[in-house]
Amino acid sequence: MPIRESVSLDSSPGHLTLYFKSLEELDSWTETPVKKLTSPLKYYPRRPGAEPSSRGKLLVCHDYKGGYTESPFALSYTFNYWSACESFIYFSHHRVTIPPHGWITAAHRQGVKMLGTLIFEGGAEADCLRLLVGKLPKSSTGPAVHHASPSSIPVSHHYARVLAELAEERGFDGYLLNFECPLQGSFEQTRALSTWITMLQSEMRDKVGPHAEVVWYDSVIVSGQLAWQDRLNSLNLPFFLSSQSFFSNYTWRNDYPALTAQYFISLDPALIESQMDFSNKTLQDIYMGVDVWGRGSHGGGGFGSYKALAHISPDSLGLSVALFGQAWTWESEQDKPDWTWQQWWDYERTLWVGTTNNDEVPVPEAPNRQGEPDCTHGPFLPIASFFAHHAPPDPVRLALYTTFSPGAGHGWWVNGVKVFESEKGWTDVGKQTSVGDLVWPRPAISWEGEDEGLLFGGKIEAEPSICMDDAWNGGSSLRLSLTDQGDPSVYRCIWLPVQSLALTAQTTYQATAVYKLDAAADLDVSLSVKSSTEDSAIITPQIENDTPLAQGWVKLSIRFSVSSSSSSASIGLVIAIVTEGPSQSLAASSLLLGQLNVFRAPSPSPSSAPMVLWADYSPQDRKLTWEVAASLPVFVQRPLTSPEDPVPLWDMQPCRVPSFLYCNIYAAPFSSATYAGRPEDATWIGTSGYSGDAKTFIVESPVRTRTRFYVQGVTEHGEVVPWERCVFVDSPPDDGK
Repeated sequence: MPIRESVSLDSSPGHLTLYFKSLEELDSWTETPVKKLTSPLKYYPRRPGAEPSSRGKLLVCHDYKGGYTESPFALSYTFNYWSACESFIYFSHHRVTIPPHGWITAAHRQGVKMLGTLIFEGGAEADCLRLLVGKLPKSSTGPAVHHASPSSIPVSHHYARVLAELAEERGFDGYLLNFECPLQGSFEQTRALSTWITMLQSEMRDKVGPHAEVVWYDSVIVSGQLAWQDRLNSLNLPFFLSSQSFFSNYTWRNDYPALTAQYFISLDPALIESQMDFSNKTLQDIYMGVDVWGRGSHGGGGFGSYKALAHISPDSLGLSVALFGQAWTWESEQDKPDWTWQQWWDYERTLWVGTTNNDEVPVPEAPNRQGEPDCTHGPFLPIASFFAHHAPPDPVRLALYTTFSPGAGHGWWVNGVKVFESEKGWTDVGKQTSVGDLVWPRPAISWEGEDEGLLFGGKIEAEPSICMDDAWNGGSSLRLSLTDQGDPSVYRCIWLPVQSLALTAQTTYQATAVYKLDAAADLDVSLSVKSSTEDSAIITPQIENDTPLAQGWVKLSIRFSVSSSSSSASIGLVIAIVTEGPSQSLAASSLLLGQLNVFRAPSPSPSSAPMVLWADYSPQDRKLTWEVAASLPVFVQRPLTSPEDPVPLWDMQPCRVPSFLYCNIYAAPFSSATYAGRPEDATWIGTSGYSGDAKTFIVESPVRTRTRFYVQGVTEHGEVVPWERCVFVDSPPDDGK
């Protein structure tokens, strides 16, 4: 995806259930053979940063129109500020919410955990009890011997196991537990529930991994009543101790964060110490809720949300934040006249990282509620300013790949050639990549080289924007428009950071970037990596070159390593600017950055590369499938000297399981009985991945004539593989079906 409108999907992508409305439906899933998805990326944790470990974290809870609303044939809301976020909840009002695979992929690409939701609302009391006692039998059964006195509610691990298996099968990392109906069993049932939560945590750790997260939402209290507390206290403490973290309701008074912290500090240390190999509880495991819609939240939500964040005070008090309904920026504006995606992007960017020119942001008045202590707040602060900035996972573990895609667009490009265009646009969150976490709202430009600013004076700034009119691969590129601030000089050289990195010492990396100039001035562009800390220096690049590509694009390539300890770093552009004279302005100077990749440098010996081995087409369900294999380098045989020769006949290189980021799919009808033309002349019809399987593509429209389909892979390093490593498959007509 994106896909042409003649190609669409079943309402259950890949014929996989999107969500479950009841526990009975979940049991039916366990009885049906399922095929594990291959698209969602595996979760790799980020490296701990230099910020204090006591700083609070950000959890984002995405509640947007009931969930599952993204259309491949229109522009939709996407989330792009993962660098501030630790965990992300995909929320809906179905009993079991399964995060869509595209959202899982987008989160994991940035090292963020993606959680589903288990929710019980009004009328769900029977399912609340069933959750504890497990799957109900269909036969007549009962105790072998009657108990003289009633026993406690039994606790079965059945649904803990099934929910963990579901998370493992779909590739997500945990659950929000939201019990918003009273538990009629009172203390007996809530005690059993807290025990069941520990079972769920244990099953999740076993099946998903030690990073798995179970979050309790502040709703039901120990008596079984539905009574939101807006803070951690004795009425909900057992649920917090049983789960990994606590998500408070949003309607707290402005003194509640401090009261919550005081209460936590007063707890017996033995209560919060590690249980069953779980980590010790800390203040950072308490997420104070903030509703961006402002429904009872201090500050009134929206651009006033920063007032609530100031009281939670992640940097000093140390509590964490659960931000609910952040898609308010889209949903509250989309029906206004002349509303556009670009207007939303500016609105969303302002909420998260501020304005490009530090303009004043109007904040609606939100008076304190009755009984709430008075407080004052300064001017607007963006959400991301309250939290630590996190680089994505180390490229040694997960190669950095970005085409600066927000997960939506109007067109699609393959190696600089536009192959698709849609006036309404498209959305595919699975194709989302980093939009450059160091360029918004403006990149921190500095002079390159010693005393550059003193020698040549002037100030240069860059205005970033998402360009959906031109791209290298995918649906967009990053436009950087350069402007003079002060007296321009004939020659200047600047450093423009684009993306943060986490790097490992004594490891060699390779980085590539694809860019295109659109400049009135003469710009000389090179790629560079710089350390963000003083104790770790980046070695001068070992190789550096640039290669002209099609459509005016240029590919830069460098190889580098870290000299000492593991390092926080940034990758960006060194831009040398030459003008004909001091009077020439940079007002019309800009460049497009189409792709950026960082990965562990390959060994000097040739290594294997992924290839598409074969493809198949099923006329019954119009399904394309294919297989991927490793393409080994050319073998140069040397003579064996003797049976005692200790040197292997060929280089013993480890071969990774071959895979692609996605595959481009093309179609070409036969022009004669035997000729379908060249692959270069085929029509692009979509990409793999949207249906939840990396090696499947559903063709919706009937195939009226004999057609040849081509499958072309895109590697994790952003390379579109040549046609000789791709395949075709011929399909017969669909006989008018």
